[in-house]
Amino acid sequence: MSCKQRVAELVVNQDSLAHCASQLPSRFGAQSAGDSTVLTSRQANHAGMVWIEGGTFLMGAQDQEGRADEYPAHKVKVKGFWMDPTEVTNAQFKQFVDATGYITTAEKAPDWNELKKQLPPGTPKPPDSMLVAASLVFVQQPAGSGLGDPSVWWTWKKGANWRHPQGPGSDIKGKENYPVVHVSWDDAMAYCKWSGKRLPTEAEWEYAARGKKDAKYPWGNQDVEAQRPKANTWQGSFPSFDTGWDGFNNTSPVKSFPPNDVGLYDMAGNVWEWCADWYQHDFYKQNRQSLLVNPIGPDRSFDPDEPTVPKKVVRGGSFLCNASYCKGYRVSSRMKTATDTGLEHTGFRCVAD
Repeated sequence: MSCKQRVAELVVNQDSLAHCASQLPSRFGAQSAGDSTVLTSRQANHAGMVWIEGGTFLMGAQDQEGRADEYPAHKVKVKGFWMDPTEVTNAQFKQFVDATGYITTAEKAPDWNELKKQLPPGTPKPPDSMLVAASLVFVQQPAGSGLGDPSVWWTWKKGANWRHPQGPGSDIKGKENYPVVHVSWDDAMAYCKWSGKRLPTEAEWEYAARGKKDAKYPWGNQDVEAQRPKANTWQGSFPSFDTGWDGFNNTSPVKSFPPNDVGLYDMAGNVWEWCADWYQHDFYKQNRQSLLVNPIGPDRSFDPDEPTVPKKVVRGGSFLCNASYCKGYRVSSRMKTATDTGLEHTGFRCVAD
């Protein structure tokens, strides 16, 4: 559901894909990146980036664990590109904000004149107390809560944003090397423009995550909880108890776990990562030709569960992923999030040509 519906109607729609971002309200109608700030693009500096040699691979799920939108597996060819070895950190995002004065989606109150454009005629304006700057924060649930209603795991929290990940009273002091979160797709695009980079296409992201292996996970086929920790995910009983076996109960500093075999860190777990592509549930089925070359995804969004909400693809899973309901850390796993929605477990990394 979009923010406009949440604010004006206070209802929750069902999402057919049960996962840690199911049934989410989004901040639909927020200003696009750059509307209130002059952003200066610069030439991308490849220093520290990883060169991903181009090639051909089979994209999508090749086993029985995928969701419907991961099939069929299909052959894709991508050209070589540079990729950030880590998710964009708080320190890096702060440099961008300090240089530009950029204000993120979560730091801006919703504009009622924009919101009502997407609502049924005659929808009454909600109280001003509800039209405040806020973002979605994960709320751990009591034991025995079960997985029936993912919407209860999230709450709109006034004052939650990239500087205050859990809302007022929280901050990022000492977390400069953690991934920035509560960034919308618009925010990620603004950062990319400023840095002279771009968001990866979904095909580029999966190709890079696979590395040199044709495996289920970035590290191979071994389960995430077998032997030593391999990624920042949820262990225990979701959504009520995380054992912290991997060393973390929330986000972790980048490079806390070994990279894949091409030198990329956290391509599984930690935070979901925005991609450039619009989400369509049946896009793979529409593109069954023998070889797709440098695909950039569909030209518009369509999610049958929420057909009016524009969504982009997110990849990689997060610290909330658990095998009991969401193996988003599989290399082929794809999810969708409204472009104006920021969450406590969503970030991004950049690529460059």
